Amino acid sequence: MKILRYLLIFVPISFVAEFMHISGTAMFVLSALAIIPLAGLMGEATEEISFYTGPRVGGFLNATFGNATELIIAFFALKAGLFEVVKASISGSVIGNVLLVLGLSMLVGGLKHKNQTFNKEAVEVSASMLLFALIGLIVPALFTHTMNPELLTTRYEGLSVLVAVIMFGIYIFSLIFSFYTHKDLYSVDHSQESAPKWSLKTASMVLVAATVLIGFESEFFVSAVEPMTQAMGLSEFFVGIILVPLIGNAAEHSTAVVMAYKNKMDVAVEIALGSSLQIILFVMPVLVFLSLLFSPMSIVFNEFELIALFFSVLIGNRVANDGQSNWLEGVQLLAVYAVMAACFFII
Repeated sequence: MKILRYLLIFVPISFVAEFMHISGTAMFVLSALAIIPLAGLMGEATEEISFYTGPRVGGFLNATFGNATELIIAFFALKAGLFEVVKASISGSVIGNVLLVLGLSMLVGGLKHKNQTFNKEAVEVSASMLLFALIGLIVPALFTHTMNPELLTTRYEGLSVLVAVIMFGIYIFSLIFSFYTHKDLYSVDHSQESAPKWSLKTASMVLVAATVLIGFESEFFVSAVEPMTQAMGLSEFFVGIILVPLIGNAAEHSTAVVMAYKNKMDVAVEIALGSSLQIILFVMPVLVFLSLLFSPMSIVFNEFELIALFFSVLIGNRVANDGQSNWLEGVQLLAVYAVMAACFFII
């Protein structure tokens, strides 16, 4: 986290650069470097608030604000009409969390600790929920891919909204399950080793300030996507599926790796799988609802995205299903992610 603090210098630099109307590529890099530490501050603020609100509310805040950065970026992308970038960022986040974050956590943790264990029962619940969420994305896509493409934006436009409502409903039920009716299932030792560093007022002010600044930086970032992709010869699809999730979740990713290194694999797996669930069951429905303010966005993903999502969830379930991990399993997950990233780059 201390390293991320040094990157805060890019926040004022990016504002100056925006007023000077520098090139899109430079603006893309500067805004990305500014978003990363701001996302870290947002995560740290929610963690500090949890000291005062208790584990239940703190867990909800961490779950909600954990993907807030990406949600804000996606909102401005929606506003700009970059629907492919938005949908790619959704699938890219899931793929990145399951393969990259979980894989890197298992590798780093496994290099220090020969074998690591985690709550098998809790992981099985998250894994089955993730599989359901994936079905919720695949079935509508298969249905619409068999229809006349001209009808997808007219007669079948409401399908995305209906699926989003169902997904969001399941998200609410999952919160009730994990925080109330079956909270004992997630009773991992999260004993606080130290007192809070910030007061509740300070933490709340930092959270609000970071959120507002991320809003500005996200607008800078999205406005630079198109000129950057043209200048660098990259596709908006690659930016959405690889770069946006990496930038938006950089702080959260580093937290998972640090937890694995400290032999707190329960927390690392919870971040990886839990964040993926948040993306599909919360972020995706909210984006569909927000798109109604501009131009309705469908949740029809292309075939390669669906295949990548399917195999990511499949191998993630397989690796995490036994309740223990080692560095080789981490290497396997990272290898699959590297193959997929290479394919997305070529596309």
